[in-house]
Amino acid sequence: MSARAAVILAAGQGTRMRSPLPKVLHLLAGRAMLDHAIDAAEALGCERIVVVVGTHSPEVGRHVEGRLGKGAVAVQDPPQGTGHAVQAAEAALAGFEGDVVITYADCPLLRAPSVEPMFGSAAAVTVLGFEAADPGAYGRLVMGEGDTLLRIVEAKEASEHELQVDRCNSGVMVCERELLFSLLSEVTNANAKGEYYLTDVIGLARQRGLHCRAVFTDEAAVQGVNSQGELVAAEAQFQSVQRDHFLTEGVAMPAPQTVHFAWDTEVAPGAMIEPNVVFGPGVRVVGPARIRAFSHLEGAVVEAGAEVGPYARLRPGARIGPKARVGNFVEVKNVTMGEGAKANHLAYLGDGEVGAEANIGAGTIFCNYDGFNKARTVVGEGAFVGSNSALVAPVTVGAGAMVGSGSVVTEDVPPGDLALGRAKQVNKTGWAAKFRKLMSERKGRK
Repeated sequence: MSARAAVILAAGQGTRMRSPLPKVLHLLAGRAMLDHAIDAAEALGCERIVVVVGTHSPEVGRHVEGRLGKGAVAVQDPPQGTGHAVQAAEAALAGFEGDVVITYADCPLLRAPSVEPMFGSAAAVTVLGFEAADPGAYGRLVMGEGDTLLRIVEAKEASEHELQVDRCNSGVMVCERELLFSLLSEVTNANAKGEYYLTDVIGLARQRGLHCRAVFTDEAAVQGVNSQGELVAAEAQFQSVQRDHFLTEGVAMPAPQTVHFAWDTEVAPGAMIEPNVVFGPGVRVVGPARIRAFSHLEGAVVEAGAEVGPYARLRPGARIGPKARVGNFVEVKNVTMGEGAKANHLAYLGDGEVGAEANIGAGTIFCNYDGFNKARTVVGEGAFVGSNSALVAPVTVGAGAMVGSGSVVTEDVPPGDLALGRAKQVNKTGWAAKFRKLMSERKGRK
């Protein structure tokens, strides 16, 4: 197999998004559109990935450097069309020998399986096409015999006959590096926009007697995003595919249209996902657990037999062990809950550990932050923490120990002990009756 590299075009202005955030950094399924494009390039086995950015969005360059390093950034300045954008990556690909695939950072649904058929042929240039439900302003692919691509015609320049063609250009292209930049060097800007078009390389290659071809994928796979509305449409397409995938895998969802998945969500067969559940990035449901309605999970692991929710929130670092339960209005952050542990309602558990079969009462708080640093709370196996208790970290409640309701625990509780950290109750005889009488008399005098 020939070596592979990718050039990802990310220099567009994105003005139609009407957002201060650069277009390609908008999130789809909890991940920047640009990262989806990089993921696809990596899945294709590209040993070099170059992202072409514009000077108007330095945040995009910093994002690429943070993931791929400085050598992965090429700058197009000023923007002069798609062909010019690819030329901006020439220096970054110096010395590379192999095929280059050109993709787009605003096509976040494009995956490696759609692109893979573009490689491995004798064609000089391969273009990825799709059959459009509404060809509209898309460039048309004029085909010859078999997979032969004769030319790409822009809609504005197409004849009435050519406008009837529903096979359209996605813009994705594969070409050997040396040939690609040789062809680009011959592209001119003699057109209405005064830009250098990548599509012109097809005509130039055929003038050299070289074979060009097209392969096809589903229209949804090359769905572009240029506005907030189109981002919503792409998100809906992603979610639809994910829901179908999990249903096929044996995940039960009574109302799948209400469940929102992230790009990397993992759910094991046999799990039950109730309505209106949101998965943020980094969630793994590793066994047949139950995620109840209106829960939000991010960066968490839920093990077999566990139950989360309804109305629960799992934050990064939460690990809910087998048969453990996190109930309504419980928030768990960076805490491991052992097998059979329970926090059934109205609690905050942050930074710590809850042992197997331990019980956390309603209103319990792990006081993990002192304004400067965070500390851990450890609740041992079989321990019982009464309602409305505050455990001030760092603190340990030993195995089998108990904490009385309403306690503020600031010192370790040895295994098997009972901790009472509350003031002694005092009843003042008749005080409430006298107070009410006095207040009523005052109110009557006003």
